[in-house]
Amino acid sequence: MSDDHTHVQEFFGARAAGWDSRFPDDGPAYAAAVAEMGLRPGDRVLDAGCGTGRALPPLRAAVGPGGVVVGVDLTAEMLQAAVRAGRDREGRLLLADVAALPLRRGALDAVFAAGLIAHLPRPVENLRELARVVRPGGRLALFHPIGRAALAARQGRLITPDDLRAEANLRPVLDRAGWRLTSYADEDSRFLALATRED
Repeated sequence: MSDDHTHVQEFFGARAAGWDSRFPDDGPAYAAAVAEMGLRPGDRVLDAGCGTGRALPPLRAAVGPGGVVVGVDLTAEMLQAAVRAGRDREGRLLLADVAALPLRRGALDAVFAAGLIAHLPRPVENLRELARVVRPGGRLALFHPIGRAALAARQGRLITPDDLRAEANLRPVLDRAGWRLTSYADEDSRFLALATRED
């Protein structure tokens, strides 16, 4: 296991039990972001880096009972918190690394990833792995319930020019990973970048 994995697991593992109570008002932002993905009943969707599973209920509502919802996270404590919250009823939870997903090529219609991109050690390679498991024409949503500037202020830092989530930086990374950026919004109230899987 790499140091990157160990750091992520330690950081989120220590915070898992109280994660939802720290951010109790994010539900509507998650639901709105999922709605913008254009999911249809019967679709198969992955919540990559699902954490406590806050996106699982709106994802399940979007794909309906005939759809498939899978949540993957690297941190066991986050998945345990999702189970305690009853979100495992909305989809299957897997302890796995998004850099090596236990899914077949083209198995999914879409990927939702909240807060994930900042924790990817090799963004192009890791986003390419997400592309591998999505059918051509499928969708990717990179989301955060607050925008880049608001998040930086919350963390007591400034946005730097090399911030991966800046549109000018994100677009070429997505291109190299097999995605085409189709929509980009960075507001105080949310960050949402939508991309389509290239053929």
